[in-house]
Amino acid sequence: MSKGRVCLAYSGGLDTSTILKWLILEGYTVVCFLANVGQEEDWPEVEKKALALGAERMIIEDLQREFVEEIVFRSIQCNAIYEDRYLLGTSLARPIIARAQVRVAQQYNCDFLSHGCTGKGNDQVRFELAFKACNPSMKVIAPWRLPEFIQKFQGRADLLKFAAENNIPVSSSPKAPWSMDDNLVHCSYEAGVLENPDHSPPKELWTRTVDPVDAPNTPYNFTIHFEKGIPVKVVTPEGEETDSVKLFKLLNKIGHDHGVGRIDIVENRFIGLKSRGCYDTPGLTIARLAHLDLEGLVMDAKVRKLRDQFVTLEWSHCLYNGMYFSPEREFLENSLIFAQENVTGEVRMQVYKGSAYVLGRKSDASNLYSEQDASMDSLEGFSPMDTTGFIAIQAIRLEKYGLQKIKDGKPLTK
Repeated sequence: MSKGRVCLAYSGGLDTSTILKWLILEGYTVVCFLANVGQEEDWPEVEKKALALGAERMIIEDLQREFVEEIVFRSIQCNAIYEDRYLLGTSLARPIIARAQVRVAQQYNCDFLSHGCTGKGNDQVRFELAFKACNPSMKVIAPWRLPEFIQKFQGRADLLKFAAENNIPVSSSPKAPWSMDDNLVHCSYEAGVLENPDHSPPKELWTRTVDPVDAPNTPYNFTIHFEKGIPVKVVTPEGEETDSVKLFKLLNKIGHDHGVGRIDIVENRFIGLKSRGCYDTPGLTIARLAHLDLEGLVMDAKVRKLRDQFVTLEWSHCLYNGMYFSPEREFLENSLIFAQENVTGEVRMQVYKGSAYVLGRKSDASNLYSEQDASMDSLEGFSPMDTTGFIAIQAIRLEKYGLQKIKDGKPLTK
């Protein structure tokens, strides 16, 4: 008699194939689930493998549009970034995948949700917090935190031995000396040889961008159009694209061809460990830069300051820490949507040898910039004499501060 039905996040790799077979041998019925969030995958082969290993069924869902329109575009509106470097590629996809896995589990009357996340990473937190929010009644099986599983599989050699004993097909191509996570936004590389933070990533590591050294010797120009902070059109010398998914893929291709979007960082994981990661994020790097630039033209200074200091920081942490399905993220998002009401216009861009540049920007709908007011050759609408009083008011507390320092024998000379 089955111990219950499990919905397993299944990729077809050695780890999740081992988990699939182990769950079956433990007496569970397993429904496998795989989300298409833009990664390169042999979908029919994954399904064939899951069924051959004993899965009751294999469900594959295309979530690319959901991913782009609900989360990737929101991250652009937010200028989302973690620790000033990481554009959250892996974190952005997890809520979409987890929510769809819960939907599938409910559809096929599963009692448990399961995943192949390691016990040291952020993803276990992201998935399980999402599971709890989307369906609090469902239980979770996390094999890499179960003593009986860890004792049996202490390393890759144990996994390969189990695979041989249970007729689990293993790729004949040599395993890369690092782990990868791929989706429409980026590819991440970590572990293995990259665990030494001073080990330079080899040239063959990067899959989403050409080496900037090998990129074309001619700059490439294009334009991104935004409405309320969301990219709605990309115009290139070859034509234009307005479909959300195709538009983002076009930005990815532009970034790929010109080597834009590589970073190599040491970050602080939510669970407290430091981690070295390399990230390849072409399209989002370009879109974020263009969006930031347009905001300078059309966004109120005080609103931007509040958004930068609070919404951008906290929304980014919500995604990184697995708190997407939380009341605070909903609160932040409503603030963000309001802040983006006037972020409409277009930005002319150029990419060249690993870098993206802004060439110009304009907005017919919500331009707050006045060429006349800013001109050094015109005084119309602005009296320089007014600045005397402005400086005097601003100086009041500084004068008091300076006098107090002098009184205490600590003049401001340093």
